[in-house]
Amino acid sequence: MNYRMISYVLGWIMVFEAAFMAVPLITAAVFAEGNSALWFGVSAAVCLVMGGLLILIKKPQNKRLFSREGFVIVALSWILLSLFGALPLFLSGAIPSFIDALFETVSGFTTTGASILSDVEALPKSMIMWRSFTHWVGGMGVLVFIMAFLPLSGGQNMHIMKAESPGPSVSKLVPRVKTTALLLYSIYFVLTLAEFVLLLCGGMTGFEALNTAFATAGTGGFGFYNDSMAGFSPYIQIVVTVFMLLFSINFNSYFFLLNRKFREAFNTEVVVFLIIVAAAIAILTFDNIDLYPASGDALRHSAFTVASLISTTGFSTVDFNVWSELSRTIIIIIMFIGACAGSTGGGIKVSRIIILFKSLGKELRVMVHPKQIKKIKIDKRPVEHETVRSVCTYMVAFIVVFVISLVVISFENHDLITNFTAVTATINNIGPGLELVGPTANFSFFSVPSKIVLIFDMLAGRLELFPMLMLFSPATWKK
Repeated sequence: MNYRMISYVLGWIMVFEAAFMAVPLITAAVFAEGNSALWFGVSAAVCLVMGGLLILIKKPQNKRLFSREGFVIVALSWILLSLFGALPLFLSGAIPSFIDALFETVSGFTTTGASILSDVEALPKSMIMWRSFTHWVGGMGVLVFIMAFLPLSGGQNMHIMKAESPGPSVSKLVPRVKTTALLLYSIYFVLTLAEFVLLLCGGMTGFEALNTAFATAGTGGFGFYNDSMAGFSPYIQIVVTVFMLLFSINFNSYFFLLNRKFREAFNTEVVVFLIIVAAAIAILTFDNIDLYPASGDALRHSAFTVASLISTTGFSTVDFNVWSELSRTIIIIIMFIGACAGSTGGGIKVSRIIILFKSLGKELRVMVHPKQIKKIKIDKRPVEHETVRSVCTYMVAFIVVFVISLVVISFENHDLITNFTAVTATINNIGPGLELVGPTANFSFFSVPSKIVLIFDMLAGRLELFPMLMLFSPATWKK
């Protein structure tokens, strides 16, 4: 284990977090929030000093990284980001409890959007901006961004990229990992900017448009009004719906589109994702058409809800907690499915669902024809056995973490739907669930132990489980 290299990278993480706090600091200056500016400044200084010490004192001679170090760096980086990112919320008194402040910050960075706040509008504007900006930072992955600047070779960077990027497999768009990271963030930035401009055209203020764009791009869903997106015009809701879906698609597809490789852009995963979205919208629209008699309202609210939940954004325009059992069942199903691999969305991922179904079909054929040898193929390309094995292992780990989390929070004796959807919403990085954690409620009523469990679920879900689980393995820390 290269401990000095781990410390070195963690130091840079702290330095970058200090830089990230410039955004809420500027916001505090614009809105004359002196108290918030003070605590953001203090928190940034703490991050800068600690980061500088880790970089200078523990500067490594050997900068080689392997898979194990990559997983540890990613897990510890996200924990540090969350712990120090919670400081402004806690020190300013905006959220008096540190565990609550940590819950809110973890929810931000992991793009979950689950909140313990009952009155978001009471927060200072700079704190609201920080919550939304953590979505944008965490959406693509802070380490993917930092990789573009760290003095590591491409091969070393790949271990970090694989550990942080969502999906069963990770591929480079171009030979150099650093260039791939820059390309991905360029696409990310352009899409965010496009949404920001369109929201301004719809009558949003600059503050509202920026917060919404950050939350949509990262598929986080932190609202800055208590009614989330319900109070905005149909135009705004439609724009947000479209961009929630755009950020749910593998960013590699946009690269292929730019290079006019349309077949690669509209691959099996993208097509299946769009089919699932269309089917879910159709079912919810017809099931709720009597609730919204006005022309097009049922379709608009159904499309927004499907886009919000399958992208794991978590915005809401209506209280879908009062919908029929059929609609609520569809909602829970798409919560688990999630977005495409390589997007900013959470969930199990459509690519994994495809591989699992193809594996099932293969096993059924083998039962009928035991001597048949047939490889699983997607887009006419064989799926490596290692990828299939990793998907199956991921599902086992997912079920184990899910069940343990559900059992632990069940000691509080809340109803089953509340507990089940609370774990579903956090481990899949969605935000709202059903019943007591529905779109009009929050997570504040859970005890500290339950909140810690849900914090772990949010981090584990964002990092695809294994980086967090490896921290608990003694073998990880052996030299």
